[in-house]
Amino acid sequence: MTSRDDRGFLGWAAFGVALAALFLGVFAVAARDDGGETAAAPGGAAADVSVIDVELGSMVFRPSHIMAPPGRVQLNVVNVDTQAHDLHILGAATRELQPGESEMLDLGVLDVGVYEFWCELPGHRSAGMVGELHVVANGVAGPLNGAGHGAGGDDPLHGFASWEEKDAAHMDRAWRFVEEEKSEFGGQLLEPTVLPDGTLEFDLVAEIVDWEIEPGIIVEAWTYNGVVPAPHIHAEVGDTIRVNLDNQLPVSTSIHWHGVILPNDQDGVPPYTQDPIAPGETFTYEFVAEEKAVGIYHSHSSAEQLLNGMFGAITIGEMEIPESLVEQGYAAEPDQTINMVLNDAGTIGLTLNGKSFPATEPYFANVGDTIMVHYYNEGLMPHPMHLHGPPGWVIARDGIELESPWAGDTFNIAPGERWTVIHRMDKPGVWAWHCHIITHAERPDGMFGMVTAIIVEE
Repeated sequence: MTSRDDRGFLGWAAFGVALAALFLGVFAVAARDDGGETAAAPGGAAADVSVIDVELGSMVFRPSHIMAPPGRVQLNVVNVDTQAHDLHILGAATRELQPGESEMLDLGVLDVGVYEFWCELPGHRSAGMVGELHVVANGVAGPLNGAGHGAGGDDPLHGFASWEEKDAAHMDRAWRFVEEEKSEFGGQLLEPTVLPDGTLEFDLVAEIVDWEIEPGIIVEAWTYNGVVPAPHIHAEVGDTIRVNLDNQLPVSTSIHWHGVILPNDQDGVPPYTQDPIAPGETFTYEFVAEEKAVGIYHSHSSAEQLLNGMFGAITIGEMEIPESLVEQGYAAEPDQTINMVLNDAGTIGLTLNGKSFPATEPYFANVGDTIMVHYYNEGLMPHPMHLHGPPGWVIARDGIELESPWAGDTFNIAPGERWTVIHRMDKPGVWAWHCHIITHAERPDGMFGMVTAIIVEE
């Protein structure tokens, strides 16, 4: 990678500045006006209970800083978001609260001190869903309004000493994307063994490995062939596909071929279409590639296996670029095809192709290139994906080519869906590419999670 003293290559200097500035300024979230109230229980000071309301919002607690006097503290936790959250503090936790649900969390009697709380769901804590409970003598329960905290109860500097220090942290993360060596990427094309009868044979091993999702952050990933996403399997219509799965997991497993037309007994769903593949056993899937597909293969034995990394792209044939786009100057064949697998849960968390910024893979193109992007959502929530710069044309949904493509710049990919989008890279520069649920792309110290960039050269 280039150094900061030599940034001419691909305009990295502009890249670092532009990318850091892209999301600069972490979104201040206004705390509730009531801020949480202190309720005195009957029976005098010894029986006083501080009851504080805490809302679970979009990757944020409201308020995120609360105060209470020494004594018994209860948190009335309400989920006002559209996705599930929980709250962990001092070894206690709510259950996983669905939208609209609430729970009273009794923390017992607390002494003076500062107690952190957070959401334990994968990716939520690192996205900035953390807060602090300050127990202070002679204090009043409610959001902090002291030095360094806004009147609404949130710290606009998020713990940094100054806005300059906060900006420097953002810039540093942007430069890390440019300068740091990348670790191994998953999703590479898996070359088959071609048998004498023309059958394409692929070997997969289900195994748990250490996987770096962000620089220095290693998780236990459940994988096929030790990578996230799993290797890309490709065939042409009419090919016979044979996949040998060696299960080296501590539990049984299977593979479902999501979006691929095949016989029922190859669908990979225990107990309906096959017995579970026990640890140490091997199972062979075999089917003819009947139709074009933009599919994804994944475990169908437990949510844990899929969300922790057992997913990969399988494509049959190629999606065709419509003649109407070719007439507008798009290439009849793409110069580059990109598979982008979205996740938001499990040990993998908020990632693009198993990586969180700044460990995500940068992409490169030339002015005039036609890029085909296959989006695959293997998470638990929709992700509106946005590539800065050129508009895109949706030419297929779930591997089914559309009669008429339609244009946009933000595409909301629901769980299980696969969208195929065509872009023509007509302007040079560094173009950010990210999920537009901004808390999936930025936290107080800068960009993270579902962010990458495509660098377009003259």
